[in-house]
Amino acid sequence: MTNILSKWNSISLVKRIICGLIVGAILGLAVPGVTGIGILGTLFVSALKAIAPVLVFFLVIAALACGNEGGGKTMGRVVILYLIGTFLAAVVAVIACHFIHVTLPLGDVAAAEGYEAAGGIAEVFTNLLTNIVANPLGSIVDANYLGILAWAVIFGLALKAASDTTKKALFDFSEAVSQAVRWVISFAPFGIMGLVFTTVSTNGLEIFVEYGRLLAILVGCMAFVALILNPIIVFTQIKQNPYKLVFKCLRESFVTAFFTRSSAANIPVNMSLCKSLGLDEDNYSISIPLGATINMAGAAITITVMTLACVNTLGMEVPLAMKVLLSFVAAISACGASGVAGGSLLLIPLACSLFGIGNDIAMQVVGVGFIIGVVQDSCETGLNSSTDALFTAAAEFHDWKKEGKSLPI
Repeated sequence: MTNILSKWNSISLVKRIICGLIVGAILGLAVPGVTGIGILGTLFVSALKAIAPVLVFFLVIAALACGNEGGGKTMGRVVILYLIGTFLAAVVAVIACHFIHVTLPLGDVAAAEGYEAAGGIAEVFTNLLTNIVANPLGSIVDANYLGILAWAVIFGLALKAASDTTKKALFDFSEAVSQAVRWVISFAPFGIMGLVFTTVSTNGLEIFVEYGRLLAILVGCMAFVALILNPIIVFTQIKQNPYKLVFKCLRESFVTAFFTRSSAANIPVNMSLCKSLGLDEDNYSISIPLGATINMAGAAITITVMTLACVNTLGMEVPLAMKVLLSFVAAISACGASGVAGGSLLLIPLACSLFGIGNDIAMQVVGVGFIIGVVQDSCETGLNSSTDALFTAAAEFHDWKKEGKSLPI
């Protein structure tokens, strides 16, 4: 038994995940009635979601209380990359919709029930500010990462003056939580197998062709950002071929985020990826959970494409200036997507309001979004989460280049 486990662990996690993906798809087609297989995916995602808030809270506190003062410029660079990447992703979506005319089948789509769209930019910012000052324990329980980050920063700075014994205890506890996360991640191949099984057995392969034109635009824009735009941004930072780093982040972060469909659940995966790249824990322990909140290129694309598709469906003529304004609104709204119940889809009515489109029609667009959500949300989350690690690494590697250090890529 020990030999089997050692051989299993000697295989790279990515290869094991790919095996789980293939096996899950085959089982989903061959024995869709064996629903017990899907519980593996549910347990895996639940475990990641449960441990991620605790991990972020204590890692940020320990990083600020025990760390050095050298991460300020790097953190600032990461935030700038997050914001630029999100805005440019919205611009990519605008350009794609300008050249490719896509419409929506609104006539036979019921409005999404049980959901309430965001009311406006002011409401988005109000939700964000409210989440920041939420009860710290409640933030951990509810996985409110804005609140977790805010209170962790406050406690971390307050504990800078603590005794070495207290700091050592904080560091040891954060290491213990990190080890627990590594144990959870080691079960990723089985979790991915369960998630893929559930998706394929429930929806069949038809989910990949239904609403194909709309999905093609959404996924195409996200692929362009992941494979063209992001590498260009990374190249401006490291001044060398960016694709080795890009593909490493896609391989090790995108895959798990795609199937968990949760940026929060993928935070431990991204932290493990940053550690394997040799990055400074004082930086990535803050930038990764921050990215899960404000680095939302995929959400910006979804909001922009769905809104412009609705505009096309209604036969409206929209000037270029309005489309540029939509890019700003989509980028700002996307940064608040994690603070709104339902994520990026429920911010579509806010973007639609720019063009005078009523809430009844806008919520039908949301309904279309939920229909294609199996693919759209998976790709969106994969892009968002893998870019968190990519830009964190790019910002730190920029400093390494200036210092004459060689990069591990």
